[in-house]
Amino acid sequence: MNAETENVKTPAGAEDVIIRVEGLKRYYARGKIKALDGIDLSVRRGEVVVIIGPSGSGKSTLLRSLNLLEIPTAGSVFMEGMDITDRHADINLHRQKMGMVFQHFNLFPHMTVLRNMTLAPIKLKGKTREKAEEQAMELLGKVGLADRANAYPDQLSGGQKQRVAIAGVIAMRPDCLVLDESTAMLDPHGRSQVMKTIRQLREAGITIVSITHYMEEAAQADRVLVMSRGRIVMEGTPEQVFSQTERLHSYHLDVPQAAELRDELVKLGIPMPENVITPEACAEELFKLLK
Repeated sequence: MNAETENVKTPAGAEDVIIRVEGLKRYYARGKIKALDGIDLSVRRGEVVVIIGPSGSGKSTLLRSLNLLEIPTAGSVFMEGMDITDRHADINLHRQKMGMVFQHFNLFPHMTVLRNMTLAPIKLKGKTREKAEEQAMELLGKVGLADRANAYPDQLSGGQKQRVAIAGVIAMRPDCLVLDESTAMLDPHGRSQVMKTIRQLREAGITIVSITHYMEEAAQADRVLVMSRGRIVMEGTPEQVFSQTERLHSYHLDVPQAAELRDELVKLGIPMPENVITPEACAEELFKLLK
């Protein structure tokens, strides 16, 4: 971890670590551009980790490196102990274990929702059509879209398309789900729909690594990483990270609206704990003051 990285360290217990990154670097233009400049990172099984940072900080490069969609200049990426950067590694097997969802929905427009959902399990997993459709309907039910199984992508809202994309990745039974700004193209209602689905996956114990520009989404993580200039510069629980408003502003980042309200109340002389970062926590503290 970088010297200026602070707060929470990944707990010990190698058996709990599903992803481990060591000394990861990705340089362009013969080393003049350092997209990743020595990343060390561990993600525990069942953990939800959200990465934030200004544009160009290296967030997407890091996520794409986890699946070798970006080939590192140096360093290693381990998935369940296997070094996927080793030239003998089975990358196709690794990519089945680590499902990726991008901000563009990646659905085939000429196929129904159900067909989009069953294509990969049949082609890559060897499932029968009957079994794949049974599983797809179960997953669509979990994301609230069972009644849209026979619809085509252009008949869905943005939020619905993204939930289908997530369900399609989950149909491959990955060990980890990687979300690259999966709510970036959505309106507030669509983001709310997708975040509800992500919360359900979290409750089911699925490991999630996500990038977002929305601080309210980051506030729901187990751990938040802040990136700047290819490095992890802050790390901790959402409460720890979002209590450092001035430092986040120095990286051109905002804080959740509840944290902004917390800071304004403190300026007015109203005592508020630094760990208040959600509307619910803010309301609870204000209610205490009114008693």
